[in-house]
Amino acid sequence: MIDQTSTTKAMGPEEIEDEAAPETAEAPPKREKTHPYDFSILRNLRKAQGFTIADIAQASGISTAVISRIERNQAIPELDTLSRLGKAFGISATDLLGLAEFRTAQITASQHYVSGGFQFQHINFMNIQCFLGSALAGGTVNRPEVHHNDHEICWVLQGSIEMVLNEERHVLKEGDAIQFDAVLSHSYRALSDCRILTLHIRKGKQI
Repeated sequence: MIDQTSTTKAMGPEEIEDEAAPETAEAPPKREKTHPYDFSILRNLRKAQGFTIADIAQASGISTAVISRIERNQAIPELDTLSRLGKAFGISATDLLGLAEFRTAQITASQHYVSGGFQFQHINFMNIQCFLGSALAGGTVNRPEVHHNDHEICWVLQGSIEMVLNEERHVLKEGDAIQFDAVLSHSYRALSDCRILTLHIRKGKQI
């Protein structure tokens, strides 16, 4: 685990940015990974958002030296460190750890179920659930079992539906989509034979 107080010298930009540091014959060999995480994803996230290590250090309160070691897989961050780094990137420690897992893709199988007058194919990943639903005209659905603290998007692929959100009523036709907070009471009713795609996207959580 990381001892953030062990760094006795602040690193300058030329020592921190790996692309700027010249290669030397005396460079230490890369440490063989003995844990199922690749924290070089931090470098990818940082560069994708246009941040320097100094930017992340200032936002997280973690030294530039420690961040550099983590990015090079030369140190394994503790939970508190993950949490502070996650906040700097606007994601949770859990999501950051998930991104660092040694895998390039996730595969899952869909599940079929019936709820109210709708039939659904459902897939579930770490941060998103997808529901492909179909119903005959007049079919209704209200699924409190999946109404969590998520963002929900409903996209009408075919036909038309009426959506009731608290006291609001919305008619959505083919090609229309709506986004709302999934914890709000809501239901769907098929105005004609329809197909819909609903997405439940987990909100960012602070750990």
